[in-house]
Amino acid sequence: SDNVSSDNVSSDNVSSDNVSSDPLADVVAVCCSSPERFLRLSASGVLEAKPIKGTAPRVQPLGCDADVSEASKLATSVKDRAENLMIVDLLRNDLGRVCVPGTVRVPGLMKIESYASVHQLVSTVRGTKRAGVPTAACVAAAFPPGSMTGAPKFRTVEIIDTLEPGPRGVYSGSVGYISVPRKSIAGEDAAGSFDLNVVIRTAVVKPGLRGGGVWVGSGGAITALSDPVGEWEEMTLKA
Repeated sequence: SDNVSSDNVSSDNVSSDNVSSDPLADVVAVCCSSPERFLRLSASGVLEAKPIKGTAPRVQPLGCDADVSEASKLATSVKDRAENLMIVDLLRNDLGRVCVPGTVRVPGLMKIESYASVHQLVSTVRGTKRAGVPTAACVAAAFPPGSMTGAPKFRTVEIIDTLEPGPRGVYSGSVGYISVPRKSIAGEDAAGSFDLNVVIRTAVVKPGLRGGGVWVGSGGAITALSDPVGEWEEMTLKA
C-alpha cells in the first residue's frame, strides 16, 4: 500500500462520462442459423464448399402438394439454375488454386434441401488440398464467398462498395472454427481442419439497456432474368 499514494488517486481522474452505467453497452451478439457452408477442410485433407443459390418458400402443411410444387419449381427454375451453375464454376476455380490438379469435382449439383421455412438449391464442390498449403491460403483462395458476389468476384465487390451506403458488418462474411495444425508425416506443418459458414439467416443483436437493436442482413442476386417483385419477395422471405 506504500506504493500507492492517496494523493495520486482522485475522483477527478475518473469522469462519469467515460464510464457507462450500462453493462451491455459494448456487447454485440451474433445469432446465426446459416445453412450454407462456405468452406470445410476435413482431417483427411478434403476441401468442401456447399453454395446455396436459389430459394423458394415452404407451404404449410409441410410436405403437402403445394409445398412439393414449390420445390419442383425451384429445381427447374432457369434463373436459379443459371445462378447456381455460375457459382459452382467460380468455386471450382477457387478450389483449383489450392487443390491437387484433377481432384476438384462436383458430387452434388443443384440438389433441393428443405428447411423449416424455405427450400434451397444447393451444390457441393470438393477437392483434395495440396500438401503444405496452409489454412489461411485455403480460406483466402475462396473468400469472399462466391454465392454472395457472383462472378467476376472481385470486380463485383468493387461495384458493391460503390453502391451500398456502408459496410455489411458480419453479414455475408463467415463464422466457424479453425483447429490447430498438426505435424504431417513429411514433417511439414499441415493445415488444421476447419468448418466455416456463409453468414446469412443471422441476427446481430446489440442489447444495450438504453435502447439496443437487432440487425438482419438479407439480399438476392440480380440478373437479366430477375423479376423486381419476385426479388423483393425472396429477400423478405430470407429475412
